[in-house]
Amino acid sequence: MSQKRDIELLYEVGCLRFLQRNWRQFLNADFSNEAEHSYRVAWIAMVLAKHEGVKDLGKVVRMALVHDLGESRSGDVHYISRMYTTRDEELAIKDVFSGTVLEKEMTELWHEYEERKTIEAKIVKDADNLDVEFELKEQEAKGETLRKYWFDTRQRVYNNLYTKTAKKMWKEVQNSSPHDWHFFARNRFTAGDWKRKR
Repeated sequence: MSQKRDIELLYEVGCLRFLQRNWRQFLNADFSNEAEHSYRVAWIAMVLAKHEGVKDLGKVVRMALVHDLGESRSGDVHYISRMYTTRDEELAIKDVFSGTVLEKEMTELWHEYEERKTIEAKIVKDADNLDVEFELKEQEAKGETLRKYWFDTRQRVYNNLYTKTAKKMWKEVQNSSPHDWHFFARNRFTAGDWKRKR
């Protein structure tokens, strides 16, 4: 069996780092690209899955990695462009995986994600929405003020989250700081040579 299509798939996956998410039209050039988005979605989904008692983290991660892969061909849309754009993501996913060793498994996972019937699909969709919350908080920490305009609208996103864990995380993200992870970590200030002497 030739691996030609598998190699082509891997090149296409690599191109996700060049595919900008349309949110940057409103935020700025420093908004995450498709690869960065999918990577953090996978991590958020793993955390949610553990809290929700899901045993198969591998399935959750694979679904998170495939959830936006069709956008390599269909493109990304935001809340305004979605009103004017028709995309065929199903055809895009079919063509992305056609003839690859992953064709059956990944197209089935993508369909499962789109149907939102399983706990794994609901978790990945929650992770997809939560990634935007994290990004908005990061942008706010850099001085971007758009989050305050979107806050009421993003409350609707909260109402559409599927899992209790995601709803709890969404609330906690609102009061979090993107800098806490390094400021309160083991570092020169907390444990090193710059630690304040008593």
